[in-house]
Amino acid sequence: MWGQVQQTAAQEACRLTETPPLNSGSCTTCSKESCAPEELCYCALIRNLLWNYCSYFMPLEHIHEVNTGTMERPLEATRMENTTSACVLMERKTHVKMNRKQVMLAKLRKSCSCTPQKLKNFLMDFLPVLRWLPKYKCKEYIWGDVMSGLVIGIILVPQAIAYSLLAGLKPIYSLYTSFFANIIYFLMGTSRHVSVGIFSLISLMVGQVVDRELLLAGFDLNDDASPVLGDGSLQNDTQSNTTAFNLTIAGMNAECGKECYAIGIATALTFVAGVYQVLMGIFRLGFISMYLSEAVLDGFATGASLTILTAQVKYLIGIKIPRSQGHGMLVITWINVFRNISQANICDVITSAICILVLVTAKELGDRYKHKLKFPLPTELVVIVVATLVSHYGKLNEVYASSVSGAIPTGFIPPKVPPFNLMLRVAVDALPLAIVSFVFTVSLSEMCAKKYAYSIKANQEMFAVGFCNIIPSFFHSFATSAALAKTLVKTSTGCQTQVSGVISAMVVLLVLLFLAPLFYSLQKCVLACIIIVSLRGALRKFRDVPSRYHVNKVDTFVWIVTMSASALISTEIGLLVGIVFSLLCIIVRTQRPRTALLGQIQDTNFYEDDLEYENLSSIPKVKIFRFEAPLYYANKDYFLKSLYRLTNLDPNLEVARRKKYEKKEKRHLKKGDHTTANGLGIGETTLQLVPKQTDFQALVVDCSSILFLDTTGINTLKEILKDYKDLNISVLLACCNPSVIDSLKRGGYFGKDFGSMQEMLFYSIHNAVQFAKDQKLPADCSV
Repeated sequence: MWGQVQQTAAQEACRLTETPPLNSGSCTTCSKESCAPEELCYCALIRNLLWNYCSYFMPLEHIHEVNTGTMERPLEATRMENTTSACVLMERKTHVKMNRKQVMLAKLRKSCSCTPQKLKNFLMDFLPVLRWLPKYKCKEYIWGDVMSGLVIGIILVPQAIAYSLLAGLKPIYSLYTSFFANIIYFLMGTSRHVSVGIFSLISLMVGQVVDRELLLAGFDLNDDASPVLGDGSLQNDTQSNTTAFNLTIAGMNAECGKECYAIGIATALTFVAGVYQVLMGIFRLGFISMYLSEAVLDGFATGASLTILTAQVKYLIGIKIPRSQGHGMLVITWINVFRNISQANICDVITSAICILVLVTAKELGDRYKHKLKFPLPTELVVIVVATLVSHYGKLNEVYASSVSGAIPTGFIPPKVPPFNLMLRVAVDALPLAIVSFVFTVSLSEMCAKKYAYSIKANQEMFAVGFCNIIPSFFHSFATSAALAKTLVKTSTGCQTQVSGVISAMVVLLVLLFLAPLFYSLQKCVLACIIIVSLRGALRKFRDVPSRYHVNKVDTFVWIVTMSASALISTEIGLLVGIVFSLLCIIVRTQRPRTALLGQIQDTNFYEDDLEYENLSSIPKVKIFRFEAPLYYANKDYFLKSLYRLTNLDPNLEVARRKKYEKKEKRHLKKGDHTTANGLGIGETTLQLVPKQTDFQALVVDCSSILFLDTTGINTLKEILKDYKDLNISVLLACCNPSVIDSLKRGGYFGKDFGSMQEMLFYSIHNAVQFAKDQKLPADCSV
């Protein structure tokens, strides 16, 4: 009985497809030698249902296996080549449409529910230290963490003091920043190796805002040292900086001097930047960092490094020039430097030359023999200690008027709420600061996680760096970020976890509590030397320009534009210019992409650009056009122009020419003249209707590089389909991805019932070419 059922199913299938029946000893659906009786009836039933559903049939012996578990899915018939040049059935999956309202309500109920386990998980995610610290392998990790923490702490102290010059603040605030950032990231960070703290680019961005607001408030940007008052606030005692500013702090009006106002600006800026970062974490806006390409970040870092170097020149040579603000600061500063070069302090010049020579030599030797050194040489600390001793006992400040750091108080200043009225003034400046800080932190975290085979949570990193800004802003600290140089040192000295950050914080705390006053006589030119030498990595990017240009010219131009804008205009505008320019480059590249006519690789089923490869065969009566970009409103005109240019045929002009010619012929016929305007007989007229350049009857569009279509793109394809059809030229689409096919269906490209879809859409170029070759020429076609 079951054999009769199978035979009947096969005969019915053959009747539908007009092919001979299969051998009754095998199952026609699952390609098995035989099926169990209860399976065979089901297989035969599915075969009949699927064949009746499909509008494009194939020889029975070439049908691929059909998944019986998805019989309700729609089938899409496309032509696909195989060894017998037959067609196979392509089955599209049906994606179940979910009720968005129900999904949102379910997520809302889940997020609003509160259980002990959920509360525990939230606390563990918010403070990752609670998750990994109980599993800390003390014997295995402690030595590496202690060693790397001590090394980073030793490096951090001189850098913190030096970077205070960039921020326009006193060194004590830089030490506060380094201390609190390490402690908070230890609690909240997910990276084991990143070193978070004071960073040159962030310090520069803070310093530019501080200087601008000081000028607007009427303060002089003189760098003379300020005495420490009894309440812990710092105020300049020079005549030009006795201006008082009424500042509302914690609901009380207070008379604030220059340094008080400066740290108020910095803390307000830091607090707002931290709030931005936390909000971006809540709303999961970390994708913003994707728009900062490597070329943009490198260009921004290099341009900012030039600005940093320029700002330190006056300390190197010991001249007093006004701190330039606004656009073009780099050019204005260099002009002022050369105007006042005759006032250079000989003591500072000699000290700077010696310090740079020692630092560069030590860095080069350290890079060359780093595989033999267990930890980097603390060159900066040695230079600071020696320079401080020489300056103190040589009385360089009194004898040679060399500028020194001044008094650095010990202990902690009582915490204060960042001034709210200043937050409104710096709200716009805080946005690029927040983005740059987050991007550098996450990129370094991902780099370390990839190298040491563990994972990080980018969203938690945003929370961590956000609270590294929010909480310290109450303790007279400014913005922080992960620093590449210290992170590399940290990984090379055996760091295993963020316990090393706590060790580094303890080193900074030791300086804050006991050692800070010892740096009173430290010359500012020494700090400037440390800053400049730390910029070696960013400045070396200029050497990479030829190789970068060789790899990618567009990225090189993005780097140059970003670097130039960051250096010559300002860092914030430079970053914005870099982002906009890189996006414009992408738009331009999709607006005017590569286009080509393809030829066949001999003795193969593959096709390539005939202008790029030799020995390609052209296909008679067929043109194959490739467009290497999405087809949308911005490049629609370029698509049509390229198509008409490469095929040497504009269908609109050709149709207009034919109509014009037909009108002339009608006028001649009305006059009773049996010869046409060009002297030919009526029978020869048809040959003149189609010019010689119309040497093809089918146009194959390679859609493999077309990622998506918008409404304009769909209408463009429908337009060329209609225009070429008027010339008896078929338009065939090949290698379309599913999203493009769906767009064409929704746009009505294949008609209402998709009946002609199998004659317009092909799985491969070769399949489309074979179909075009098999087509019969229309009766009126003379090509």
